[in-house]
Amino acid sequence: MTRKPSPFDLQKCARPNILALQPYRCARDDYKDDGRNILLDANENAYGPGLAAADSGGGGGAQGDIGVLLKGLNRYPDPNQLELKQQLCRLRNTGTHTEEHPLSPENVFVGVGSDEAIDALFRCFCTPGVDKILTCPPTYGMYAVCAQVNDVRVVEVALDTANGFALRPDAINEVLSRDPTIKLVYFSSPGNPTGNLVGKSALREVLGHPSWNGVVVLDEAYVDFASDGSSLAGWVTEWPNLVVMQTLSKAFGLAGIRLGVAFTSPPITKLLNNLKAPYNISSLASALAISALSPKSLEVMRANRAQILTQRDRMLAGLPKIGGIGRFMGGQDANFLLVEILDKPGGKPCNRVALALYKGLAEKKGVVVRFRGKELGCEGCLRITVGTEDEVGRLLVEVKQTLSEIYSEQKGLSSCEGSAKEANDIIA
Repeated sequence: MTRKPSPFDLQKCARPNILALQPYRCARDDYKDDGRNILLDANENAYGPGLAAADSGGGGGAQGDIGVLLKGLNRYPDPNQLELKQQLCRLRNTGTHTEEHPLSPENVFVGVGSDEAIDALFRCFCTPGVDKILTCPPTYGMYAVCAQVNDVRVVEVALDTANGFALRPDAINEVLSRDPTIKLVYFSSPGNPTGNLVGKSALREVLGHPSWNGVVVLDEAYVDFASDGSSLAGWVTEWPNLVVMQTLSKAFGLAGIRLGVAFTSPPITKLLNNLKAPYNISSLASALAISALSPKSLEVMRANRAQILTQRDRMLAGLPKIGGIGRFMGGQDANFLLVEILDKPGGKPCNRVALALYKGLAEKKGVVVRFRGKELGCEGCLRITVGTEDEVGRLLVEVKQTLSEIYSEQKGLSSCEGSAKEANDIIA
């Protein structure tokens, strides 16, 4: 039987901004985990989940609770996640930056990774086709992706690339004064890919803008790799338009459960909770998150973090000894380093050589890092996640060998001209 022509036309039916959407490119889109590769590209915790094994009493660990959980999977999970929110508040009520008003569950939204909070804030505050957000490149790519999904324009005020990728609060405030349609400002602290914290005075300057009516979002995904007391989550009790986002994917080693959190003022928390799906956090994710926040599991997390910081120091000492490694860019407050790759030992940053090293490590050596040479101020840069002791040892050996091979093969090429096109084929 001949089918009648369908009137359906995807190009006319779908939203134009979605048809034009360039999706966020995940680390696994480039190189898969085949069980043999060393994955130093996604800023995961190489030491695994920060979960204590269940003791004889069943407390402090996830394993003893899983059997009970499995029997209850026929029931919907807790829509309010009060116990989890209380644990998160206990973790961040350090009194380091504010003592008068401790965090409470009314200050907490939990979502499917930080990405749910990022998107929910767009839907709360930005009218599609009208409002804008402000970002400070180089920064996390999901802010721009969510903006395009929600038909929201992005205004950029670049970080100070000549000053360690520092925030430029005067320039930001000038833009905010001119454009009241900017409703959200996204900062990353520590920055990705820059690895440095946003200064308290710079953040306070933006929050204290005398006329701008909008929300400042501080993304603290990597804050637990910075010095103790670096989180500014407690500030949300003092600034009604501040949101501080965090995740259990990094220091807690629980990327697989997709659990993110936003600390903010109760009125904003209410808006976020009103628009979320009723049961957005699964029972299994909630139980594992609560277990990870128990005293015994926090000891495991902090021990794993200490090992990561030791290996970070080892990379800081070992990489510069390799010919062709340039400067470390940005800061050293995360579980990754941003490092320049040079056109020759003692030369200048070069995307062509950085790409060759990126591909050579992954395809010939089984060591996967992340190319970041397309981003502002990151010419010739690779972002390298801190791995285990064995992984870092292998990284140092393979980088030295692969760079030596690249330089031997490129004799006669005196510049990095022509590398821009190839770099543009890599979606950061």
